[in-house]
Amino acid sequence: MLPESAYFQLTPDLKICRILNGLWQLSGGHGFNPNIKQAVPDMFAYHDSGLTTWDLADHYGPAESFIGQFRHDLAEQRGEAALSQMQAFTKWVPRPGTMSRSVVEAAIDVSRRRMGMPTLDLLQFHWWDYADTRYLDALDRLTDLQLAGQIRHLALTNFDTEHTHRIVEHGTQIVSNQVQFSLIDRRPEVAMIPFGQEHNITLLTYGTLCGGLLTDRYLAQPEPGYSQLNTASLRKYKQMIDLWGGWTLFQELLRALRSIADKHQVAIANVAVRYILDKPQVAGVIAGVRLGIAEHRADNVKAFDFALDSSDLGTIHAVTARSQDLFKRIGDCGDEYRG
Repeated sequence: MLPESAYFQLTPDLKICRILNGLWQLSGGHGFNPNIKQAVPDMFAYHDSGLTTWDLADHYGPAESFIGQFRHDLAEQRGEAALSQMQAFTKWVPRPGTMSRSVVEAAIDVSRRRMGMPTLDLLQFHWWDYADTRYLDALDRLTDLQLAGQIRHLALTNFDTEHTHRIVEHGTQIVSNQVQFSLIDRRPEVAMIPFGQEHNITLLTYGTLCGGLLTDRYLAQPEPGYSQLNTASLRKYKQMIDLWGGWTLFQELLRALRSIADKHQVAIANVAVRYILDKPQVAGVIAGVRLGIAEHRADNVKAFDFALDSSDLGTIHAVTARSQDLFKRIGDCGDEYRG
């Protein structure tokens, strides 16, 4: 099992693993399409290794149904009490429109039914268009459902600091915000982390390995062309690297990370994850899983086996100091989805 440092008390009644199993790749565009018979045995393996927390969404293909089957099998094989040992965080990503009680409740009912959860652990809400202020109506209705026992905690996904502030001022109780955060994209440090420190809002981060680019696999490799970027994640994060400083500087970063990884006898990915886990307000990092296809459980958990020292940070910052300011180039957290 994992050390106690691998877990985080997100709320008084919700303890999570700090590396979350991300199911975004089930949404398509990632070159695989596992069936539920392949997926569920792998989910048991992740759970038994201590990686007990899952991140998913209503639009991630069959992700909610996979969680529902896993929960069913877990309870059947190990008893209902075993369900308290795992956490599943879904998202609701509606098209802007009327946010009546019936509309919101119907959407949440779908997730509850698919996941086999009378009460959702954490509902992470995303809204595409800030100009349509009915996101506040949606959050009011979600709060009603929380009071009715259908949702335990409310959270956000890809909200910028300004609109997170508006939501807090509106009176909605928010636990966390899920944002992109990596050695390449450090925008949360500018405004979101200070705001979270002030208002006790933690971060769940994705893109921390840039879709697999921030790994040993790409060290000393020529710049990949579009045809070689064969997943949606690789294409997305290669664009982020281009904005950040380009492939040559990225290779310098990988070499710096490799020197640190050699020192600690871990992988580049472990260093990249550890760096973000050590940031203020970061509750956990989401690592994508390819259920039934490939697994990196033993590799992922090595992020809990070492600590970065001041020399390591100096080595990293000597490279990142020469990169572009993505906050200035893109905007705050989530702005890339609303540009």
